[in-house]
Amino acid sequence: MGLKRGVVRAAVVQAAPVIMDKRGTMERIRKLTGEAAGQGARIILFPEAFIPCYPRGLSFGSVVGNRSMGGRKDWARYYENSIDVPGPETEELGKLAAESGAYLSIGVMERDGGTLFCTLLYFGPDGSLLAKHRKLKPTGSERLIWGEGDGSTLAAVNTPYGVMSGLICWENYMPLARAAIYGRNPSIYLAPTADQREGWQCSMRHIALEGRCFVLSCNQFVTKDMYPRDLQCYGDLESQPDILCRGGSAIIDPLGNYLAGPSWDREEILCADLDLSAVVEARYDFDVTGHYARPDVFTLLVNGEPLRGIDYSGDTFLPGEALPE
Repeated sequence: MGLKRGVVRAAVVQAAPVIMDKRGTMERIRKLTGEAAGQGARIILFPEAFIPCYPRGLSFGSVVGNRSMGGRKDWARYYENSIDVPGPETEELGKLAAESGAYLSIGVMERDGGTLFCTLLYFGPDGSLLAKHRKLKPTGSERLIWGEGDGSTLAAVNTPYGVMSGLICWENYMPLARAAIYGRNPSIYLAPTADQREGWQCSMRHIALEGRCFVLSCNQFVTKDMYPRDLQCYGDLESQPDILCRGGSAIIDPLGNYLAGPSWDREEILCADLDLSAVVEARYDFDVTGHYARPDVFTLLVNGEPLRGIDYSGDTFLPGEALPE
């Protein structure tokens, strides 16, 4: 399949949710999506874990060998303000995408049984939930509160502007995960994140150059006073700076040049016009899975099967089904 031509306006939304408040955050998303669409954006990206928050600075009462009751209560609050996929909030987000006439992608905490997954959702301008990607490897202390995704959600979405795909935060430091995404032939690469370091910018520019694609990197801008003070582990924040996350959102072209951003220390919607001809031009001398590949030397096998800890066969029944008579 050939690459697309044409121009599309993209937006990355650098903002904070209403922390630990699903309903308040949904209202924020509605407002901010409207603002981005009002600037002509037809691709809109929100940061990692926007619903209900990326809980930066919180310990959830965990040390090696022990979890506190207060930490359990905070995690339960986090769980209650996360969302089901599909569920009422995904229906609402789909309607919002349709109202905006845009491809809307957003990082959420997804509930599945008693586990939370850091998930990126893709909605189409017709309001449909097109795909989801669960983060393959939570980083550091994230592993205490999030589960791991599998290869079945290495999502890629066909759009009139080419294939849109990507990875979440430090998944982008996993060379084989990047290669798996490049194999989808993306023209637009999404990288919602919580990484506010200068070094992250180097990685985003490298990915643009390596994948010869547009990169949309989106982070939150969060201050300490945004956290609810009735959290059981609120004291964890006493040693934290007033600005907990300073952003760094950016839009980068297929030759590694900034089209917008990086934006620091403020809430901002960054927009840029993506000329898809730049993808074609950039791959003239480097196509990472095409003429610059060496399949005779290197190959990658991606397991795209969903993995489950328990499978049922025969006449067993699942929870919620009627008991056999």
